[in-house]
Amino acid sequence: MIGETRIAAGRSREIPFPLLLAGLALAGLIAAGLGLVADRISATALAGFLTLLSEDRETALAILTEVRLPRIVLGAIVGGTLGLSGAALQGWLRNPLAEPGLIGASAAAALGAVIAFYFGLGSLSQFALPAGGVIGAMAGLGVLLLLVGRDPSVLTVILAGVAVTAFAGALTQLALNLAPSPYATLEVITWLMGSLANRSFEHVWLALPMTVVGWVLLAGTGRALDALTVGEDAARSMGVNLTRLRWRIVFGVGLSVGAAVSVSGIIGFVGLVIPHLLRPLVGYMPSRLLPASALGGAALVLYADVLVRYLSPGQELKLGVVTALIGAPFFLLLLMEVRRRGQ
Repeated sequence: MIGETRIAAGRSREIPFPLLLAGLALAGLIAAGLGLVADRISATALAGFLTLLSEDRETALAILTEVRLPRIVLGAIVGGTLGLSGAALQGWLRNPLAEPGLIGASAAAALGAVIAFYFGLGSLSQFALPAGGVIGAMAGLGVLLLLVGRDPSVLTVILAGVAVTAFAGALTQLALNLAPSPYATLEVITWLMGSLANRSFEHVWLALPMTVVGWVLLAGTGRALDALTVGEDAARSMGVNLTRLRWRIVFGVGLSVGAAVSVSGIIGFVGLVIPHLLRPLVGYMPSRLLPASALGGAALVLYADVLVRYLSPGQELKLGVVTALIGAPFFLLLLMEVRRRGQ
């Protein structure tokens, strides 16, 4: 079987799984440590922070706990969500180009946030924007469920996700086009680029409940996805309920990605890149790829955020722009590889 061949090939190249997870966790911790130290990672910046810590400990600790730590925690949550969702979607759809925006969660969450901007709800509360994103993601998921029916095929879910994404994107563009103020338009566009700047622990608590529910749903699909690698008929013979698997993945991706996008904006390509980078190391067993992709996604976003702060300490680059610059060439290389293999 093709799936068995891929699993065997992956096992021949994989490194010890606990060692890989430990390495990814260590990489994420190093990135988090770099993010805590200074806005610009340099000897001068480090010396300045250490001086502040010795002279005004209260201010230094406030900077760490109220400014930098929430940004790092949120980056780990967002990156872990995108990596885990990408691995789950690629395993379920058996499509190397699948990524979390495929079912419309990201676009619908962005639309909800834009609507909050458009009607001026952001001036009423700093949490109007993320709340709008969460509501938008849930609304998009509801539309997706109405479109696909009770027992959809994989192709039906993909087409419905494309439709939801296209419609949400069109409505977002319409809102931008009709925005009463150019400043509001600029603010929306800036948010859509994706960033972790100026986030607090309130944003973390807002996104975390739905994100954790999504994680739990996706983490429990590993064995079913392992069985699915050898085909749907074989998976059914192993006792896998494919309908239940579909809904677990759709709900898990919709809840977790929608919540993440609602507080960070759109950060693309993480869910596409990370599973492909780790699959040769983990093997073609989705049950192993899921936790590895979660850790890898968190590490990638944290390192990208450090890179953003290092490259532009003044007018900060947007995180979504950096991940797109990393992911777009990788996506093109992946397409060329798929074409070369004639798939």
